[in-house]
Amino acid sequence: MDFITQVLSIRDKHSDIRFLCFRARLSFSRLNSLIRRAVRHNVRELDIEAATVCTDDYFNFPRCVIGSESLRVLRLKSGFRLPPSSVMRHGFQSLQTLSLSLVILNNQPSLPDLFSQSSFPLLKTLNLDACFGLKNLHVGCRALEELNLEKCYELEGLDISCAKLQIMKLVKCFDAYSDKSWVKINAPKLEHLYWQLNAVTDMTIFEHSNLLDEVTIGFFILTRDNTPGKLQSAVDFLSGLSHARSLSLERQTIEILSNNHLLFQPFYNLKYLELHTGFNKSNVPGLTCLFKSSPTLNTLILKIIHEYRIERKEWNRDLWDMTITEGEQYWESHIRTLESFLQHLKVVKIHGFLDYENEVALAKFLLKHGKALEEMVLYTGHCNARDTLRRQKIRSQMMGFSWASSNAKVAFQ
Repeated sequence: MDFITQVLSIRDKHSDIRFLCFRARLSFSRLNSLIRRAVRHNVRELDIEAATVCTDDYFNFPRCVIGSESLRVLRLKSGFRLPPSSVMRHGFQSLQTLSLSLVILNNQPSLPDLFSQSSFPLLKTLNLDACFGLKNLHVGCRALEELNLEKCYELEGLDISCAKLQIMKLVKCFDAYSDKSWVKINAPKLEHLYWQLNAVTDMTIFEHSNLLDEVTIGFFILTRDNTPGKLQSAVDFLSGLSHARSLSLERQTIEILSNNHLLFQPFYNLKYLELHTGFNKSNVPGLTCLFKSSPTLNTLILKIIHEYRIERKEWNRDLWDMTITEGEQYWESHIRTLESFLQHLKVVKIHGFLDYENEVALAKFLLKHGKALEEMVLYTGHCNARDTLRRQKIRSQMMGFSWASSNAKVAFQ
């Protein structure tokens, strides 16, 4: 740190600094002194990761950067407290990117006006990570295009109202034990949404975005909190995605759909669907619900997560002699409600295909009724000699009946 101080002290006072980055353990006074020197040299980008000399202590946010007219990018990772919102929101008039990590907000758990429409007038990217004590957050910066919020475990209320927001990523947020959590999203230009490992809130208001292109969803509900309110909130969230063109759902989300038979608005624009699932018998209703809700789907990707502690029925010798298996009967009973889905589906890829009855039954059903099907790829992985023989039999059986599409090709990899 002495070297940085020396370099800054010998620079001409009219010599600007484009970028300053350092990682160090130091006192708050030294940190503040370094930042003040950088601001005097009209620094444009600051990237700082600092820790206090005393491990159980924390920093106060360096106020000298707030009034900087040259600063465009600020990344600050350190255990620090923010000054009052009234001080922060009138500064940073030129800032375009703000990343704050390890923020201590126990004294101001609500930030209703820090990121309001009138603050941070040029801010395009906002990253908040590990904000301890944060319970309520409103984001309404008028120029904001990208929002990333991660590891805000105590969050109970989130209000997003940004006319230009295009990318939003939330990971590991919301208090799973709260009974009064809520989220409101109004982002008419939203194109990319990543919502992963988040607890379902008690209330959701999600305004549709006609531009929604790519969505990844992974939310969960604790068993003891499986209330009608949270289930309705999950429905409202999924309904807000009705214009999405590409959708990826994590395993726990599919389990919520399977266990509770939820009904939501169909995905009429959806062309690509990726599902991560255990694909045991209890998961099938959730998959069926999603297929019915995707009437114009072109590409289906199934990524099967195998848990060996869960017993699943293999495709064995007894099933060879059956005209139709229980799994096939299930899918055949839903053929009328899946008619549009089957007429549009072109590509199917199943990863982790290990010859279990549910997997074979679905593959056969899609081949038998998929009128537009062009390609089916079954990723089987490595197997021993016994499994190889069984797979050869499965392959020959799948090739041995009439397919709905004359253009379909099946590959085992």
